[in-house]
Amino acid sequence: MARMPHEPEAFCEAVMTLLNRLSPSRHVELVGTFEMLIDGRHLALENLYRMVLNDPDRGVEIVEQFLDHLMEGEEAANVLLPFDLAKPRIMPRIQPESIFQHLDAQLVVHQPFVNETVVLYVIDMPHLTVSITVEQMLKWGADVEEIDSLARRNLAAYSEELKLRIIEASSGGRAAVFQENDGYDASRLLLGSLHGRLAPVLGPNFLVAAPARDAFLAVTSNPEDFAQRVHQRVEIDYKRLPYPITDRFFLVTMDGIAGTAA
Repeated sequence: MARMPHEPEAFCEAVMTLLNRLSPSRHVELVGTFEMLIDGRHLALENLYRMVLNDPDRGVEIVEQFLDHLMEGEEAANVLLPFDLAKPRIMPRIQPESIFQHLDAQLVVHQPFVNETVVLYVIDMPHLTVSITVEQMLKWGADVEEIDSLARRNLAAYSEELKLRIIEASSGGRAAVFQENDGYDASRLLLGSLHGRLAPVLGPNFLVAAPARDAFLAVTSNPEDFAQRVHQRVEIDYKRLPYPITDRFFLVTMDGIAGTAA
């Protein structure tokens, strides 16, 4: 297979063909566009499709790596990592509430956030992340507050050397960009040090866009037309990038983070 097909239905069929080749013992069936069942477990393919659209020349390689990591993740999910070993690997991840269309909210550790999003907690492995289940948490003897505290502490330690890029618009307005492409760019909205670091540059109240998992852009709220132009770009990225979160701005103030109207 030279390249992955561009049409969604043909793309999903090609993914099924590759999965059957990599793991012929599995029962795989397509149940809708970007909807697949693997041994009865649901798998959404839209994020994978967006990843391939962004790098079509590596499409087959991207899909094969995705499927390899998927199978690794299934094996890792069945192994209860001791809490002492898991602690330094626990990280937060902002997700849209729509993730619970394919994931049972009662099974995974999470907390509600703003802008119709939630914070999920994952164990960061070398090539993949595994969601922490409520069953795991209870076996560790932990609670959501402890998991959240560990995740935020690890995120802060992981972000100590984070490079911040400042952009000044000729018509007024400033933007600050984090772009590590490590799976936690959007999650850096949760950093306790975020307001203190960006307020001197963007003002006491500023806006943050996190259209997808690997996207973070903080901007001044004034001039208003600057923020509006940024928001137009955010809407495009939300529809284009893999692992979309929201096309809404988050409002960051000294008192915390609030949602905004679309």
